[in-house]
Amino acid sequence: MKRIATGTWCPAWVPESTKLLASILLVCSMAQSATVGYDGSCLNGLNILPSYSNYFNLNAATTGLNTASIFIGGIISNLVGGMITDRLGRRLTMLYFSLVALIGILLQTAAQDVAMFTVARIVLGFGTGVEGIAAGVYLNETFPSRWRTWGVGTLNNFYYIGALIAAGVTLGTSSWPNSTWAWRLPSLLQGVFSIICIMLVPFIPESPRWLVNRGLLDEAQDTVALTNSNGDKRAPVTVAVYNEIVETIAWEKDVGKKLSPLDLFKGKTNRRRLMIGASPGVITSSTGNIIASYYLGDELATAGVTSSTAQLQANVVLNVWCLICAVAGTQALVSWGRKPSAMLCQFSLIVMLYIIGGLSKMYADNTAANITSSNALVYGNVACVFLFQGFYSLCYTPILNLYPPEIMNYSMRANGFAFMNLLLNCCALVLVYVMPIGIANIGWKMYMINASWDWLFLIFIQAVFWVETKGMTLEEIDGIFEGEKHSSGPDVEAVRTGRAEVDKDEEKAEHEEHARPGEYYAGIQRLGETTRPTLSGEEDE
Repeated sequence: MKRIATGTWCPAWVPESTKLLASILLVCSMAQSATVGYDGSCLNGLNILPSYSNYFNLNAATTGLNTASIFIGGIISNLVGGMITDRLGRRLTMLYFSLVALIGILLQTAAQDVAMFTVARIVLGFGTGVEGIAAGVYLNETFPSRWRTWGVGTLNNFYYIGALIAAGVTLGTSSWPNSTWAWRLPSLLQGVFSIICIMLVPFIPESPRWLVNRGLLDEAQDTVALTNSNGDKRAPVTVAVYNEIVETIAWEKDVGKKLSPLDLFKGKTNRRRLMIGASPGVITSSTGNIIASYYLGDELATAGVTSSTAQLQANVVLNVWCLICAVAGTQALVSWGRKPSAMLCQFSLIVMLYIIGGLSKMYADNTAANITSSNALVYGNVACVFLFQGFYSLCYTPILNLYPPEIMNYSMRANGFAFMNLLLNCCALVLVYVMPIGIANIGWKMYMINASWDWLFLIFIQAVFWVETKGMTLEEIDGIFEGEKHSSGPDVEAVRTGRAEVDKDEEKAEHEEHARPGEYYAGIQRLGETTRPTLSGEEDE
């Protein structure tokens, strides 16, 4: 273990093994995605449990309010989460807001009525919302460059780890029909992931990009070495990664880019980045998965599966299936790239929604005519629901935390990712509230309507505007939008594979004295060269 400074009150004791550190980075960052996954599956289970609905005397409107209130907290968090992440640092933000999430979980567990349950979920949504912004940005900026697609893609795959645990817990507590602990215990266990995050924060470093922006170059160099080459500062990959970070952030400061939400909308390039980077928030919340994520019981009832025990069992199996698909989809992002994977996924979802809608109509028509539907019709519909969720998981689960932060440069990354989450939560808030009402009133037609607006995402967003970022570091992606990357060294992947070299003969081990945090540093040491860019001015936080 190596003790390193982090630019905050909380130092870090970091393993010098890059592989071990990568594992700790991933597990620590997973708290938000696992908590949200647990929440969705937990509410799926609770909405099926009679002990939950009877305790709160729920109807369609209050069911929607109880479920959707977490997104109210999420919306609030998205308005301030980016600024908090830039101000406090990625690491401390995860720590503080894991604690906020725990408070919301405890309040939800102790809820006495709908009002208290709703307030608790707003607090929970706020905590997980800010924590999620910090975690997504942190992992993109800190994970070893050669494994970044796998690492950051896997981050959101923990959604299904949490969902699977919740599905098993609610299935188990369903045998307590006369006890409020049938829904209180699943609520309480949701806090496990936040506790894991809090325990691991002392063993992870701060984002090297945040450190460089603060002028803390020694700390940033230590972090890059630990996350890429077992602590070896002279390793070629470490030198290449560090040089890219330092020179690119130097360029951003030199041209006046600021860490401000308003700057997201200034300039054609920033607006293009924001439009592309924020689009997954709208797509992933609106493509149709909301129904199965929060109202699986209603969806299965529409398909002909009405037993609460069968629905809970289906919830468990569905989450196992989705986890398998998400892991396979992460490899697809590595092999095929972001854009092809997303377009294939979106087209498959549209097809499945039309099929589900058609089969649900056949079941509804049979029910209206007092005709018993065949098992083939029921099972076929359920199979299509599973296929839909599987296709969704193949791309949209791993891409959600990966694509938006890498599209945006450092100055807009935290606020831009927060804006993406704001759009996601706004859409989800509306759809989570509306979907049970829609299914109750127009049934199978909801699937047809959903499939029809999904075409807009496929044609006008993904096919036309999305760009491919496969195999690039965060700094190299600048070349797509700016016309060139803003560091003079070779690409990191070329160095790692031996197709290019960095000049270490003139490498200097000593850094110039840094200015104190909160100001521009007077100069930047670039490893492998004797020349260094110089910055002046005052930092805008």
